[in-house]
Amino acid sequence: MRDETSDTPAGRTLDLRGLKCPLPALRTRKALRELEAGALLLVECTDPMAAIDIPNLVRETGDVLEAQDKRDDTLLFTIRKA
Repeated sequence: MRDETSDTPAGRTLDLRGLKCPLPALRTRKALRELEAGALLLVECTDPMAAIDIPNLVRETGDVLEAQDKRDDTLLFTIRKA
């Protein structure tokens, strides 16, 4: 299991591959709370439920889901903190 965070000039990456529902949504919510407005968060998940949970979370928080993609078994979400 992973739960790694790394900061880059482009924003923060949250590696949640291997975690099961509800952990990806909970960890994403926590990471978004720590970001300043305008910052980018890239979330990587393997739990298929994240395809539903992360967009719903972003709607609830008022942040912006800029991109959602799938590469192999990994779901990728790019979120901009509002």
